[in-house]
Amino acid sequence: MSVYDKYKAVIGLECHIQLLTKTKMYSDDVAEYGAIPNTNVSVITLGHPGTLPKVNKRAVEFAVKLGIALHSTIREENQFARKNYFYADLPKGYQITQDKTPICTGGYVDIKLKDGTEKRINLTRIHMEEDAGKSMHDIDPFESLIDLNRAGTPLLEIVTEPDFTTSEEAYSYLTEVKKLVRYLDICDGNMEEGSLRCDANISVMLKDAKEYGKKVEVKNMNSFRNVQRAIDFEVKRQIDLIETEELIAGETRSFDATNGSTFSLRSKENANDYRYFPEPDLQPILVKQNYIDSIKAIMPELPSDLFKKFTKEFGLSEYDAYNLTDLKGLALYFNELVEHTKNYKAAANWMMGSIKSYLNENAIAIEKFKVIPKTISDLIALIDEGKISNAAATQKLFPELMLNPNESPLSIAQRLDILQSNDTGALQELVNQALAKYPEKITEYKSGKVNLLGLFVGEVMKLGKGKADPKMANQLVKEALEK
Repeated sequence: MSVYDKYKAVIGLECHIQLLTKTKMYSDDVAEYGAIPNTNVSVITLGHPGTLPKVNKRAVEFAVKLGIALHSTIREENQFARKNYFYADLPKGYQITQDKTPICTGGYVDIKLKDGTEKRINLTRIHMEEDAGKSMHDIDPFESLIDLNRAGTPLLEIVTEPDFTTSEEAYSYLTEVKKLVRYLDICDGNMEEGSLRCDANISVMLKDAKEYGKKVEVKNMNSFRNVQRAIDFEVKRQIDLIETEELIAGETRSFDATNGSTFSLRSKENANDYRYFPEPDLQPILVKQNYIDSIKAIMPELPSDLFKKFTKEFGLSEYDAYNLTDLKGLALYFNELVEHTKNYKAAANWMMGSIKSYLNENAIAIEKFKVIPKTISDLIALIDEGKISNAAATQKLFPELMLNPNESPLSIAQRLDILQSNDTGALQELVNQALAKYPEKITEYKSGKVNLLGLFVGEVMKLGKGKADPKMANQLVKEALEK
């Protein structure tokens, strides 16, 4: 047994969700990514004397949406607090946040791991706050540059219980959170642009120990994969320190993606208190039950609900359902498609096959796909009715449909002359021609080589130029060979 097997990791995550509001959390400054540095600022964002903040109503709505989706308890009276610390990209010298009265408490996220096991990750709280600006250290060789455009942008911070024991669990959780906030249309979930950020609190302990080990916080991970890598490195580093009887420092560490290691940023042992106190310029926000009910009434179907619907009602595999619910646009398109067809498996196959390939090859989102779901259902119906083969639909009709998205599949099939023939007499003539071409194979078939059936059927389809009904061709060939 490896020395590492004696230990278990205890991990909690803090996720910052940057909200898709038009303006900032406490001012009407534009909240927009990619603008010219230091242009989306005002005296309110900069905290000039005499200015007064005002809470962004849409941010409160988004917080309630997230709380409902995560099964949290939503607080009625919400107060704001000042979190005091001094850093170059924090223009006011404090951050307006929520301390003892987070808008949401409790809740959970259910995750599924690669081996099929499921686990519930419990949440501690979700609170509203504003973002800081951004310090850039890699543009000027001598100076650090400050961009305050991000300062004041609305955030929701989701804090979990220390329920994770592996990096895989953390990765799965972040995937679910990203999917959920995109379904809710409250965040684009883009970790590279900083709209979804994650810090990990990590400690290790012997499996039979009663007390947690010393906690270390790891920051600056810009992808889910890097969160996973940072956790794996940090767990191993802490175990190695314990095994060599060295002390683990309570500190904040950063992750170096180039070599997959963490390094110390600052000590937490003697960290200054943030000196929280109630924000004097903001009155409490009241979130009444009738307001919560009005938000519930406009909630979209969530990934977990659609997953159950696709597997239980439509009989799809968990693999198909997972892929179809991965992106909100795909799920909604499929949801509309199955309103027009009961062949749910065929609908899923078209979504995950030809349609998704087309989207990927042309680098477009499903929202930009010009073919409406009803047209795809008409295409499926042509196949189900035996009017066109699946091969002809995939190889000929679908590419033509992409060029003419408003034309009906039947019209295209007629124009391409690929409608299958149901003329038994004409098909029997093709069968006779196929058998006449391979007389010696007939003898082999009758002597037991039944796999030669495919040779004759293939020849019939070739002679029919793809217009022969495969099922009928198979039946007629089999009857002819067994005479």
